[in-house]
Parts: sequence; C-alpha cells; structure tokens
Amino acid sequence: MNLHAVRAIYRFEMARTWRTLMQSIISPVISTSLYFVVFGAAIGSRIPHVDGISYGAFIVPGLVMLSLLTQSISNASFGIYFPKFTGTIYELLSAPVSTVEIVVSYVGAAATKSILLGLIILATAGLFVPLHVEHPMWMALFLVLTAVTFSLVGFIIGIWADGFEKLQVVPLLIITPLTFLGGSFYSIDMLPPAWQTVALFNPVVYLISGFRWSFYGIADVGLGVSLGMTMAFLVVSLATVAWIFKTGYRLKA
Repeated sequence: MNLHAVRAIYRFEMARTWRTLMQSIISPVISTSLYFVVFGAAIGSRIPHVDGISYGAFIVPGLVMLSLLTQSISNASFGIYFPKFTGTIYELLSAPVSTVEIVVSYVGAAATKSILLGLIILATAGLFVPLHVEHPMWMALFLVLTAVTFSLVGFIIGIWADGFEKLQVVPLLIITPLTFLGGSFYSIDMLPPAWQTVALFNPVVYLISGFRWSFYGIADVGLGVSLGMTMAFLVVSLATVAWIFKTGYRLKA
C-alpha cells in the first residue's frame, strides 16, 4: 500500500475539518445539544425513567448515533464529490494509487471526523446528565463500525450524486427519519405490538440498540443481532464500493 499517498489524502481531508470548524464540529454539537435540551425537558418531565434509566441519560446514545450517521455520510459524500465537481478525480484515478488506497483515505478521514464529533457530543451530554458506560470496548466497537459503514455509504452517495443538492437527499429524507423512528428517543418496547414488528424492519434500530446496550446493558434487540446487522451493512457497503470501481459507475464519464 502506498502509505504516502494515503496519508496525503487523509491529511488533506482532515485539514478541511479545521478550516470549516463551525460547520464540521461546532454546528452539529450545538444542534445535538438543542435536541437534548428540548426533548429532555419536554418529554423527560413526562417520562422520568425508561427501564430504570433517567430519560435524559437514555436518549444520549440515540443522539450520538443520530449525529454519527448524518455526519459520516456528509463528510464522506462531500469529500469524494468535490474532486468530481472540480474534475481532479481523473487525476486521482490515473495516479499510481490503488482503489483500496483511495477508499481507505477518504473513508478513513470521514470516519475519524465522525468519531471525534461523537466523542465531543458524548462529553457535552455528560455536562447535562450523569453518564456511565458499562461496556466501553463494545461502545468503541459500535462507534467505529457505524462510522466506517456510513462513511462508506456517504462515499457511495458522493459518487452517485451529480449535484450538490443530491448530497443531502439521502441524509435528510432517509437517514434522519429512520434514526428518529429507530428508537433514538424511546424504546421500541413502548410501542404497540404491531408497530414493534414494523420497527424491526428499520435497520437503524439495531445500531442504536447495540450502542445503547454498551452504555446501560439494556437493548431492544439482542446484542448478537445488532452486531450481526452492523457487520452486514458494512459488507454490503464494501461490496457496493468494489462494484463501483470495477464498473466505473459515475467515475468514467
């Protein structure tokens, strides 16, 4: 592997984070904090505890996951779309850099930024409610797997998009609604039986459930199922990226 090329692309993408600090870090932290304050105050006064956990603490994993999913997609999609927009992607594709190195660089940078943001949001939430992570290694595993998987999804979206507006379609119209309906602010056990069954078709349920289990040891679905679904999403995303580079989809104009 050409580590020099990987580091160069990775550093360039990471440097963009510090150049756009307001958009990349500060704005998502403020938005998530507002979610926490509004939902924690409005709903927390009516639902003081969920499965023995204070409502404010209960929603923290869901809020972190909400930010992680949207920012992973946003970071990776813009990172690969911009070279397409400027035309420099052809120089990248013709350079002595393999497709694996390109994916590792862009996806690695996007995942790193998302993980950093998730940890900042987690630390910020600790200012509002007492947090306790029962299984820190599992928490880190779900954090990394989710960030990498959805950075790959963002990479795919960035290649598929042919305009800046399309970069926002999937995060706004698909990912965010699925996250809100995936148990970010409630346990799906609180739903009527029929809607519990429907909720199980939402893939984000498994991500949030596994992540919440790492905090409090409670989950809507089994840990093994959550981990298996997360790994399945990762494999499908990797396979899609491999197909894109094999066929040249949206790369070879």
